[in-house]
Amino acid sequence: MAKAKSATVFYCQECGYESAKWMGQCPACRTWNSFVEEPVKKAQPEGGKEKHAGLSSGGKRPAALSEISAEEEERISSGIGELDRVLGGGIVPGSLVLVGGDPGIGKSTLLLQVCRLLSQAGRRVLYVSGEESLRQIKMRAQRIGTFQDSFLLLCETDLGDIEEAILRLKPEIVIIDSIQTMFSNEVSAAPGSVSQVRESTGVFLRLAKSNAISIFIVGHVTKEGTVAGPRVLEHMVDTVLYFEGDRHAAYRILRGVKNRFGSTNEIGVFEMRREGLHEVKNPSEFMLNGRPVGASGCVVSCSMEGTRPILVEIQALVCASSFGFPKRQAAGTDFNRVSLLMAVLEKRLGLQISGCDAYVNIAGGIKIAEPAIDLGIVMAVISSFKNRPIEEGILAFGEVGLSGEVRAVSQAEGRVAEAKKLGFQTCILPQVCLDHFPPVDGIRLVGVRSVRDVIDFI
Repeated sequence: MAKAKSATVFYCQECGYESAKWMGQCPACRTWNSFVEEPVKKAQPEGGKEKHAGLSSGGKRPAALSEISAEEEERISSGIGELDRVLGGGIVPGSLVLVGGDPGIGKSTLLLQVCRLLSQAGRRVLYVSGEESLRQIKMRAQRIGTFQDSFLLLCETDLGDIEEAILRLKPEIVIIDSIQTMFSNEVSAAPGSVSQVRESTGVFLRLAKSNAISIFIVGHVTKEGTVAGPRVLEHMVDTVLYFEGDRHAAYRILRGVKNRFGSTNEIGVFEMRREGLHEVKNPSEFMLNGRPVGASGCVVSCSMEGTRPILVEIQALVCASSFGFPKRQAAGTDFNRVSLLMAVLEKRLGLQISGCDAYVNIAGGIKIAEPAIDLGIVMAVISSFKNRPIEEGILAFGEVGLSGEVRAVSQAEGRVAEAKKLGFQTCILPQVCLDHFPPVDGIRLVGVRSVRDVIDFI
């Protein structure tokens, strides 16, 4: 007798779209070759009817908007100011937070430090690890500091046992390291598959909301830098945090790409030390350490990350090409944006740089996408092409258009204040911003309308 074939369904790894057959392109998110085959989870009937996972047996009465209290719930301080800044002021009770990043970047270390500070504050914390043994975690914890008895460890990957432990212990904070190692016996797929990740995240989401428990989930990332598993994972959680930076460098940047309880523009800056991650109070000073003196192609610009101005050093190297096709390379900023700015310089200023190799780098490895650093990139390229260094104490920011005009940027007052605090004597900014600028003592403000005005000044 032939064995019956088990039922399977195809999932899109990007958006979670389900299909009975494989398709080359997902009709929902238009991604190619994203479908994987997974076995179907059979629903358990209860009382002759199938119980929906998202509804309680008793049901809930719809409430009018006027009946809902608008008082802001008190947040829990993690003890780390940079993390609280990215979260929007602290940990929200009942929230589900996803923390992603490259291997070895410091995800587990940061969360272990949070556990230590919360346990010292008298809060009950449960750390669930599916990758390390209790002995390994203790060896890592000894480098960080002293933990209190309210910090509990559990090495388990079975979702049912973890759920039972959480309901029994009733912790305030739970750390899941990592979501790709968790599995449910009700799903026949392997751990880390689309079905298992969706099921595990759904269980933790219900636990967080129904018991007011704040849960942090560690997620592995793919080679493209996105969280491994279905894209729907990021839609299910309340907050998504990404660790950026080279694992071999000293600094780390924690960036919020989704936050239902705060801004997504804030970043936290950390420095990796032997005892763990140390928060950097003044990122601008940290990024400008080791800046060369009297070198051409080096300009300091200012970028806004949320409400925080960060000064960065832009380096450019322009030299004659040895090949027929000049090479262009950009690190820390958009490659296409650099090519566009170089085309503007050649067209509007007549600089013959089409036959030159050009390399642009944001020193320190930080990634900046804000167009306000356009003016700094332009000045660095011109300085390297002419082989003339920019004077010390000059900072520049502004967006450059295709006509060579320098356009206004937001929060110019905050950028100038940060430059003045770090000792810069001159600030080059768009003339449009300068027209509405209040008087500032201690720093010279130079307004420019086009890139030609910049050439005339430097």
